[in-house]
Amino acid sequence: MKLDLPKSLDTVLPTEEEVAIAQASYEKLAKHLQNPQANRTITLMQSDTEQTFAIPESAFCQLIEILAQMARGNAVKLHPIRHEVEIYEAADILGVSNAYVMGLLESGKIPYRMEGTSRRMRCQDVLDYKKRNDEERRKILDELAAEAQELNMGY
Repeated sequence: MKLDLPKSLDTVLPTEEEVAIAQASYEKLAKHLQNPQANRTITLMQSDTEQTFAIPESAFCQLIEILAQMARGNAVKLHPIRHEVEIYEAADILGVSNAYVMGLLESGKIPYRMEGTSRRMRCQDVLDYKKRNDEERRKILDELAAEAQELNMGY
């Protein structure tokens, strides 16, 4: 189902009033992140009508991030990531060059399939690689920090 988005969803900097509202909302909602749930129940009250509905936990977390950014006076634009991504999209997710992603594909570190002349990867495979890579880097940094402590290097 495709919805026509209202013009108010264009990317614009929040007004001072919106910054204050976003800050207050962020502070109230962020407290609920301490108790993760599969879904959240939200009640929308408008004039004299009230509607309650469920949203996924991931959408609730993103709502809180949007409010945090608006509270800082930043504009927010959502960019959907498809189930399958191309090289440039994977490079953007990983924060690396297209050539680096090509190397990851050719070395078998991220599985892919060919569609014509384009390589396509499951977004989840890219995210899994990123998670593994981040964990490996964190482990190495922890080992280096422990070694620096043992050698009394002052940091």
